Amino acid sequence: MKAATMRRYLTNITNFRLGFTTFNCFLVDSEVGSYRGTHDHMSKMMYATSCVSLSEHPQNDKEKEKENPVSDMLIDSFGRMHTYLRVSLTERCNLRCQYCMPPEGVDLTSSPQLLSLSEILRLANLFVTSGVNKIRLTGGEPTVRKDIEQVCYHLSNLKGLKTLSMTTNGLTLARKLPKLKECGLTHLNISLDTLVPAKFEFLTRRKGHQRVLESINTAIDVGYNPVKVNCVVMRGFNDDEMCDFVELTRDKPINVRFIEFMPFDGNVWNVKKLVSYSEMLDTVVKKFPGLKRIQDHPTETAKNFKIDGHCGTVSFITSMTEHFCAGCNRLRLLADGNFKVCLFGPSEVSLRDPLRQNATDDELREIIGAAVKRKKASHSGMFDIAKTANRPMIHIGG
Repeated sequence: MKAATMRRYLTNITNFRLGFTTFNCFLVDSEVGSYRGTHDHMSKMMYATSCVSLSEHPQNDKEKEKENPVSDMLIDSFGRMHTYLRVSLTERCNLRCQYCMPPEGVDLTSSPQLLSLSEILRLANLFVTSGVNKIRLTGGEPTVRKDIEQVCYHLSNLKGLKTLSMTTNGLTLARKLPKLKECGLTHLNISLDTLVPAKFEFLTRRKGHQRVLESINTAIDVGYNPVKVNCVVMRGFNDDEMCDFVELTRDKPINVRFIEFMPFDGNVWNVKKLVSYSEMLDTVVKKFPGLKRIQDHPTETAKNFKIDGHCGTVSFITSMTEHFCAGCNRLRLLADGNFKVCLFGPSEVSLRDPLRQNATDDELREIIGAAVKRKKASHSGMFDIAKTANRPMIHIGG
């Protein structure tokens, strides 16, 4: 067998001591683009560790709860501390949602140009040791990545990380979720824009509505509380379903999150399709007059509400009509290794290229810190965003 083929197979069964517990593990193949430099906190060879012994998982270690101090690298020129990193694991997706992808599809980055597992872990560790305490996994669709369990396990083991969450379309989630939870996935957002199967197929250009509902119920069954359900509201498509979505919160620990329709390359955004926060709120209040505002954290992206007698909650994400830039604490690492400080800003800087050129941690911190310092006070208005060249949402990460 050729050496290049041999590298694709897991070899050398070994034992790897992590903390005070020994796990059976397998060496990860040294794929193209794997990290080849040095690092204080991980060896050159990364390990794909079996998720065993939940009671001994580092997530339960009290030492893990201690946060790392926020370094200057993560503080922008307006004093905002960026402690939340969104990591896109892949550009691939098993749906073709119209607000995410143009009808003709998009050109995907070739596999060698995407971050490997070891590269993701090195960069994530650098962010966490600098003060990031929350990581959200996105895509594309993160569950289509074959090593998603290993990604979750290793990220959840980073000292100082308090939250490991994921945004998913839920299509294949139900069967993977118990293992993902064992591997340290602490929070979950599931995207669902309609409760009508025919509408689902029209919007996503695929079948699978029932499977998404099953994933939501599975998430509840395995103990996620709340299960966040993301719903992009579009006039003439699903704005008539808002109160039906709110009904989901009556007896289940679901947080329905209504999201204003946002412009991205290729999604044919039109202001006429936008249902504003004030209009959405009026719609819900008319049917549920017991809606009451909850005190939000300063860095919260959503405006959160509780309804008397309901188990769950309702939220509104108002990026277009009432932005929340002043409290923004989010940064983005794209699947191709580009670093983005604002969802709607076109500026990106590559971390993959210096990483593969054996940049030191200090050199990477300098690149990251300079990008963070360039972050603007707020993003542009929705009409300017619609005219600004950016990337399709599937490239940026949900």
